[in-house]
Amino acid sequence: MIPADDKSNAAVTVVRPVQRQRTRRLLRWAEHILAGVGLCFLIYHVCFEVTVMTSDSMAPALRGTSYENGDRVLVEKVSPWFRAPKRWDIYFFYDEEGTPVAKRIIALPGEKISIKDKRVCINGVSINLPARLKDRKYYPFGNLSAGREVDCGPGYYVLGDDSRDSYDSRFVGPIKRHQIRGRVWCILYPFSRFSFP
Repeated sequence: MIPADDKSNAAVTVVRPVQRQRTRRLLRWAEHILAGVGLCFLIYHVCFEVTVMTSDSMAPALRGTSYENGDRVLVEKVSPWFRAPKRWDIYFFYDEEGTPVAKRIIALPGEKISIKDKRVCINGVSINLPARLKDRKYYPFGNLSAGREVDCGPGYYVLGDDSRDSYDSRFVGPIKRHQIRGRVWCILYPFSRFSFP
């Protein structure tokens, strides 16, 4: 027979290793979870950005007149690393004064743009708008007024979808590649407007 004191010591020695194993397992899980959360934050910081539309110049694609009622949009910053911006995509960039802006790319580097009869002309030829923009009309204000043509040079000519009320390349000229922050990928909020513009 085992004395009573020896029984209690045996129970303690069995319990302690089991508790240590559980504690180690919990710590390992906590370590993995924290590493995963840290990785998610790093990926978000490097690859994405959430911003708010505070101007209706991109309506109806993007809406908002203030921080309170503006669309929350997800900007992906990866595609500009691997490919040049494409015509008709909406890009987020900072203007020369550091103000965040979202506009649609209309003309590419090396092209000449003009507006005739509210239609966009590239190198003197009227181009067809994509189906999702078929109702858009572009107005010849600023540097495109009176039938003038603008050479994009190395820059991108951007316009707001509501071109009656948009401070865009017609007033500031083409934007440079280094100004581009990322492509507007989707509307996150309000949920009723979730879409890929």
